[in-house]
Formats: sequence, structure tokens, C-alpha cells
Amino acid sequence: MKKEIENIQDIKLLVDEFYKKVVKDEIISHFFTQVIKFDWETHIPKMYTFWDMVLFGTMGYKGNPMEKHIEIHKKEKLYEEHFSRWLKLWEQTVDEFFIGDKAEEAKKRATSIGGLMMHKINLQNN
Repeated sequence: MKKEIENIQDIKLLVDEFYKKVVKDEIISHFFTQVIKFDWETHIPKMYTFWDMVLFGTMGYKGNPMEKHIEIHKKEKLYEEHFSRWLKLWEQTVDEFFIGDKAEEAKKRATSIGGLMMHKINLQNN
């Protein structure tokens, strides 16, 4: 049964299930498995704290996601289709497990974050 996103345990479920989709995806998985070969044990807990900050205003996240995506872009170009796929997988995962205001906020915030990253990456190309 779907429920509202209420706490860090819900965020962990969302992030874990999202990345299960990402690593299987034919369009974006290679960014995570080949281009930069993420250290999953480090990355996933950062995503928990990032989304906890985004959705609940906690202060545990430390990092610069924009800088990381620009580094990736320098290794292999990130295009609109990559951000669109990321967003589609995120929204599918949210909708699969959650309903309510925080679920909608998670989708809206992801749209804003992805749009901002794509905009800033496009500025790098000029």
C-alpha cells in the first residue's frame, strides 16, 4: 500500500529502489557503472542525506551535486535525454511507493534540480 513520505526510512526506500532501476537502465546506467564507477557505499548514504535535506530541511548533507555532474559531463557528455530518463525513473519510483504532498514535492524538486543541472551544464558547453 502506498503511503506518504514521512521520514528517513521512507527516503532510504525511495533512494534504494530508484538506484535499482538506474543500474539496469539502458540509457543512464553506464554513467554510474562505467564513466565514473560510483562508490555505492559512499554515494547512496549521501543521497539519503541529500533527499532528507530537500524534503525535510535537515542539515546532514555536505556536498556539491552540481560540481559532480559537471565532472561527469567532462568525461562523457550529459544530454537532455539523460536528465529526462533520470527524472522518469525517479517519478516512477516515487509513484510506485508513495502518495501525498511529500511525494509530489519529491517529484517537483527533482524536476527543478534536473532542470538547473542541465542548464548549468549547457552553460559549460558555450
